[in-house]
This record gives sequence, C-alpha cells and structure tokens, in this order.
Amino acid sequence: MATVAVTAALILAALFYLRGARPIPRWRVAVFLTGLFSIWLASASPLAMLDEHLLTAHMVQHLLLLTIGPALILLGYPAIAFRIPDRGLVLHPLICWSGAAAVLIAWHIPAVFAAAFHSMALHTIEHATFFAAGLLFWQPVIPSRPGPYHAQWTVVLYLFAATLPCDILSAFLAFCGRVVYPVYLNMPPHFFASALEDQQCAGALMWTVVTLAYLIPAVLATMSLLSYEPSRTSASTPAASPASNAAST
Repeated sequence: MATVAVTAALILAALFYLRGARPIPRWRVAVFLTGLFSIWLASASPLAMLDEHLLTAHMVQHLLLLTIGPALILLGYPAIAFRIPDRGLVLHPLICWSGAAAVLIAWHIPAVFAAAFHSMALHTIEHATFFAAGLLFWQPVIPSRPGPYHAQWTVVLYLFAATLPCDILSAFLAFCGRVVYPVYLNMPPHFFASALEDQQCAGALMWTVVTLAYLIPAVLATMSLLSYEPSRTSASTPAASPASNAAST
C-alpha cells in the first residue's frame, strides 16, 4: 500500500510539474524527472524490498533520498523553496547542515535502526525525514530562482563540512570489524557476501557517493568564484575623471 501511495504521489508531482504555466527548459525537465525517479527507486521499487536483506541496498536508499534525489529535484524546479517568513534564520547554512547531519546519525544508531527495520510505519517516517532533510540540506547550495548564479566561499566550506559526518559513519561501518546491525546476521548470504562484507561495502559506497556528490558542486562553486572575482574587482575600480586625466597631461 505504501509503495502504491508513493508511486501515485510521484506521478502527480510529475504531472503538476509538466503542466506548469511557464515554459521549462528541457534539461530542467530531465533533471526533475530523474530526481522523482530516484525517490521512486528508493521507496517504491524492488530495491525497497531488498533493503531487508542487504545493508548495501539500505544505504543506496538513504543516498537516493538524502543526497541525490533532493538535489536533482531542486535543480529541476528551483522555485521549490520553503516559504517561511523568517527564511534567513530557518534556512541558515548551520541549520541546514545540522538538520541533515542529525537525521543521518540518528537513523543509523543501532537501536533506532532496528526499530525502523521491524516497523513499517517507522520505516516510512525514516524515508520521509531523509527526503525532507535532503531538501533542507541543498537549499544553501542550489539557488531557489533560475538565472545568473555567483557562489560564495561559504558554499565550498559548507560542502566540505557536510562530508565529515558521512565520512565518520562510513569509516566506522567499513573498518570497525564487527556487524553493527545484528538484524542482518540472520539473513542468508547474498551475492556470496557475509553480513560483515555487506556492511563494509555499504560503508565504502557511502563514502564514494557522498564524496562525489559534494565534490562536484564544490568544484563548480570554486570555478564560479574564480571567474567572478576579477570582473567584480575591475567593476569596483573607479574610472579616472577628466580632471585627473588633464592633470596627468
């Protein structure tokens, strides 16, 4: 039932997007629909059932819901923004970073993880909070309106800081040497991988995907900064007045 509801909601979102009054560039359409497809893969596809057997599949879900899907949706439909009166406070980078980090860490605490594993309702809440945290996290990075965009150095620092909780968690899963989530100990080996090997694969996958997902926009932001600063400096230099020109001659 939950998969049907998610699929229906995503189809309605796609139809609402495509029937918008304003013309939308084709690349934004492709990116937005890919984002919706990512959410469907994580929540309503056969992958959603495979997460009960493999921690790697569970990690793929989290990466799609928290990192990839929300970024693509915001890129494809930049008008999506939380319409909150005091947006400057609520969507402050520190709030956005803290919210995403808290969601990531909280749902990977073994006791919380096990509770969500055995409860469909709690598992649904988990997915919803991951998606909401992803939308919140990308707000300081992706502009809310189409048009010229000039990044700030804080964006680069923000993306670097965002890798820290992910790196700590992924390193712990990959190198701790024991199975952190006992619910997978009772599962038969899949793809000739034990529960510990599956966990190590999940940690390595998380580190790789998160690094790339944050490195790419950080590089683009840096390129934007380096190309924008010279023109800003030249524009801020006052032009010589005719009187000064005459004095120099």
